[in-house]
Amino acid sequence: MTLTAQIALFLAAAVALVPLFRLSGLGAVLGYMTAGVLIGPWGLGLVSQVDSILHFAELGVVLLLFIIGLELQPSRLWVLRRSVFGLGGAQVLLTGSVLAGAALLFGLTVEAAVVAGFGLALSSTAFVLQMLAEKKELTARYGRDSFAILLFQDLAVIPFLAVLPLLGVAAIKSAEPGWLGALRVTGIVVGVILAGRLLLRPALRLIARSGNPEVFTAATLLVALGTAILMENAGLSMSLGAFLAGVLLADSEYRHELEANIEPFKGLLLGLFFIAVGMSTNLGLLSTKGLLIAGLIAGLVAVKFAVLYLIGRISKAGDFHARRLGVALAQGGEFAFVLFNLAVQQKVMDQPLADLLVIVVTLSMVATPFIVYAHEHWLAPRLDRKPKREFDVIAPEHATPVIIAGFGRFGQIVGRVLRLKKIGFTALEVSADQVDFVRRFGNKVFYGDASRLDLLRAARADEAKVFVLAIDNIEASLKTAQMVREHFPDLKIYARARNRFHAYRLMDLGVTALQRETFLDSLELAGQVLTGLGLSDARRDRTLALFRANDESLLQRQHAVSHDEQQMIQATKDAMRELESLFESDSSAVDKEDNA
Repeated sequence: MTLTAQIALFLAAAVALVPLFRLSGLGAVLGYMTAGVLIGPWGLGLVSQVDSILHFAELGVVLLLFIIGLELQPSRLWVLRRSVFGLGGAQVLLTGSVLAGAALLFGLTVEAAVVAGFGLALSSTAFVLQMLAEKKELTARYGRDSFAILLFQDLAVIPFLAVLPLLGVAAIKSAEPGWLGALRVTGIVVGVILAGRLLLRPALRLIARSGNPEVFTAATLLVALGTAILMENAGLSMSLGAFLAGVLLADSEYRHELEANIEPFKGLLLGLFFIAVGMSTNLGLLSTKGLLIAGLIAGLVAVKFAVLYLIGRISKAGDFHARRLGVALAQGGEFAFVLFNLAVQQKVMDQPLADLLVIVVTLSMVATPFIVYAHEHWLAPRLDRKPKREFDVIAPEHATPVIIAGFGRFGQIVGRVLRLKKIGFTALEVSADQVDFVRRFGNKVFYGDASRLDLLRAARADEAKVFVLAIDNIEASLKTAQMVREHFPDLKIYARARNRFHAYRLMDLGVTALQRETFLDSLELAGQVLTGLGLSDARRDRTLALFRANDESLLQRQHAVSHDEQQMIQATKDAMRELESLFESDSSAVDKEDNA
């Protein structure tokens, strides 16, 4: 098969499988690897030269390390130092030690056991971060801790890649003393750092001044690959060289442009690397050593979960976050493929052992989505079950003129303004955690569902003057509005609308005093933009007033036809033409005033 045909085959396999795996929640990495298995020797057998493809595809890992170096700004690392070096260091040291000890019990040499233990201690950065982002849990406690541990793992790979060649048979048989080898490595690294500081930035500055983006892209690739090749020829890892080049440019003014230039090449080559790993995965081991592989996967997941859970509890994360931290990071990682492949090249471990460990890591990644699903839908509901908290009892005090339903970020601002004017209010919030949080700041808020008639009566809604509907959830907001309209028709409702369609449904219930969530903020910012562009205060205010009046009129007209899509579209077009006409006539009037 020609090179062009192979490239087309790789692209077709990736395009066909990667989107399916991402949509199913299994991640792009497994999609690439499955594509490799499908077209490789253990699948359809369409590609046979796996070793040469894998060697070329390692450039994707090189570029990945270059980008990691670019993102490693000292200021960012300093802010995260405790969680990165504390949690990450503890996880790598403990997990690596336990797994290396287990490898020694299986009869591996010390060098092979160290490489196996450290390689299996790593988790999948691409896999975990994508999973957390899809679940919108990167900002949760265990999400932040996961990111910190993954960052340390990525950093820990670098020195290990540098040391690994020194563990090989060639290095052991070398006549060069150990101290001389260490000195040589240190000298090379220091030389690269000095050359980078003195030459890289001035050279990039000169290339940037030429104004040729293609040349700058070529220079970016040259910096990453050139440093990698230099380090490889010196007997070190290509990945280490690329990482050093990235770190040297992390604080430069070209960091973002360098990252943008390298990203497409990194993505394609890294995808090719995972395809090559899939092609090289020895699936024949499943038939001959299926029970051993299953046991190793179970042992790997159990050890990593136990260590991560222990670290989480020691860091006072609590059982909830510690369990999720362990579940999220219990799999093997993509850098293990790099380490095991390099270990084979350096004769630290033999090929059959590397094949066995690669399939263990691969299948542990495959198992992760299912483990997470089982934890979230079966184990967590049983372990995280809390005793049902009763709604607060509102004491029969004197009625307040205002009731605020929903005391989140929106309702709190209303409450603060009322408290500033010494106007009493009763706040109702259905989230117990939110109630406990705002109470710490002296706010008087009751835990309860504002859509319940008994709670509204307890809050003396029949004696209140104003009902502020600030509930975030649209369905809960509408349910509450309907309850108030039916049982307290004289109570004036002032409502928060998440969007126009929420506003239409509130208007259907007879709520007319409503405010769309971001409308006024957007108008305020638009006014600042117009001022920044040089418009006078008078023209700015007139423009905003015209737009607001037109949009509020449009809201009323669209509400009348909100159940007819075609009429809504026509009403929107009519309103836009009307607004353009108003702007044109207003501009003409202002121009005449300016020229008078």
